[in-house]
Amino acid sequence: MSLSNISRYRGELMGFAIIIVMLFHVYSPRSGAFFGLRRMGNLGVDIFFFLSGVGLWYSWMKSQDWRRFYRNRALRIYPAWLLVAGAFYVSHFNPSAPSYALPFGGTGVAALDSGIDLVGDVLFNWDFWLHDELTFWYVPATMMLYVFAPPYMELVRRHPVYRWLVVLPLMWCIIVQYVTPVHVAVGHIEIFWSRVPIFFLGINCAELVRRECVVDRQAWWMVGIFFAVSLGACVWLEQMRHGRFPLYVERMLYIPLAITTVLIMSEVFHRLRNVKCRLSPNAVLSWVGGISLEMYLIHVEFVLKPLQRHGLGYWPTFLITLVLTLPLAWIVSRISAYIINKVKRR
Repeated sequence: MSLSNISRYRGELMGFAIIIVMLFHVYSPRSGAFFGLRRMGNLGVDIFFFLSGVGLWYSWMKSQDWRRFYRNRALRIYPAWLLVAGAFYVSHFNPSAPSYALPFGGTGVAALDSGIDLVGDVLFNWDFWLHDELTFWYVPATMMLYVFAPPYMELVRRHPVYRWLVVLPLMWCIIVQYVTPVHVAVGHIEIFWSRVPIFFLGINCAELVRRECVVDRQAWWMVGIFFAVSLGACVWLEQMRHGRFPLYVERMLYIPLAITTVLIMSEVFHRLRNVKCRLSPNAVLSWVGGISLEMYLIHVEFVLKPLQRHGLGYWPTFLITLVLTLPLAWIVSRISAYIINKVKRR
C-alpha cells in the first residue's frame, strides 16, 4: 500500500467526494431502505478536510512563507466564493428585514442592519458563525482552518511531538457537547468543531504521504476492519436512530471511515490508471475534482432546490442536478481562473 497514491490521485478523490456530497444533499424519505446509506454522503466533507490538510503540508514544506500561503489560499477560494455566494446573498437581500439579529443588538436601524448583515455574509458567511446558518458552511469553515494551519504546521515541522495536539480537538468535541456553558456559547457550530480533528490528522499524515511510505500488505486487513465497522455503525445509526443521538458521536466514527475510504479509493484509482480511453474513470473524476469547490457552491441553492420542487424522485433528481451543475461550475472556474491570473500579474 503506497501512501503516495493519496497525493497522486488527489483530484480523483476530490471528484469522488463531491459526488457523494451531492448524493447526500438530494432528499430521500426516512422510511426508505436507502436513507441511512444516503446520509453517509456527509462523509465527503471529511474526505475534503483530510485531503486539504495533506495538500497544505505539501505547500508548506516547499516554502514557509506565511504571506504567500494566505495569499494563495485566498486566491483559490475568494473569486469563486464572491461570484457564487455573492450572487446568492445579494439576490436574497431585503433591506427592511435582516435575516438574523446582529451581535450586540445591532444598530436599531433595519436598513443599516441588513446592509451590515449582507456584507458579513458575502465576505465570510458570518451568519454561520453567529447562528449556524448552513448555506455554503464548508467554505467559511475551511477559511478558518486555513488561518490556524500555518502556525500548527510550523510547530510540528520543528517539533514533531506536537502532532499529538490533534487529541485536543477530539476532547473539545466532548466538552462542547456536555459542558453546559461551553455548549451554550459555541455548541451551535458543532458541525465545524467535529471536523477540526480530521483536518489536522490530514496534516499529520501528510509527511508519510510526501515521503512515499509503503505500508505492508497485511495492513489491508486492518483497513478493511476499520472501514466495515465504522461504515456499518454509521449506516445503522442513521437508518435506525437518526436525530436521536449527538451528531458529534457519529462524526468521530467518520474519522476512521474517511481515512480508510481515502486509502481504499486511492488504491482503486491506482488500479484504474491504465484504462485507455478519453473518458476513463480517473480522467473524469480528476476533472470533476478540479471544479469541486465551484460544484459545492452551485449545486444546492441554484440547481437542486428548484429541481426538487418537481418531485422527480431521488436518482433522476441527482442525475439532472449533476448534469446541470457541471457546466455551470466549469464556467465559474474559468471566470475565477481569469480573475486569479489578473491579480497575480499585478
